[in-house]
Amino acid sequence: MTNTGNALLAEPSATEFRAAMGAFPTGVTLLTQGSGDETIVMTLNSLTSVSLDPLLLLVSVKADGRMRPRVERAGSFAVNVLAEDQQDLSTEFARPDRPEGDIAMRRLRAVTGVTGNAVLPGAVASFECTLHSEFEAGDHVLLIGRVVALHHDRPDARPLLFHRGRYAHLPYTREAA
Repeated sequence: MTNTGNALLAEPSATEFRAAMGAFPTGVTLLTQGSGDETIVMTLNSLTSVSLDPLLLLVSVKADGRMRPRVERAGSFAVNVLAEDQQDLSTEFARPDRPEGDIAMRRLRAVTGVTGNAVLPGAVASFECTLHSEFEAGDHVLLIGRVVALHHDRPDARPLLFHRGRYAHLPYTREAA
């Protein structure tokens, strides 16, 4: 432990860190690379807007996972923001044995976007990106994508949320007249 005056600091464990980070609610997305029989998909909740000029976003993937080498080779990916009614897709594509290829495309009812990656027409929003840069960060890699196309076909759809280790929902509120 380190004494910093009024506080004692000890490096938290990974379990403590994960529990504390779970207090921060996030949206839930599906990250896709490729389409047709080359489709790979993973559930992801690390999406951050980075810049408006140029349009950049950030996602974080495991450094030794399946997604990173595919994005590096292709130079592109898509991020699909899930709606509350797509919770089953989030669960399915979070599994290690998640569907790939044409089976994933059919399961998602996905179409091929302008970057050649799977895009979900039923998503709250989808962002098609070219790989702008990447940065190693511990056991993950931060992928910075330049947004080259976006789809926002369901502006009234309610986003799927994740909070404290489970799915969450925004409360329904009435809009002021």
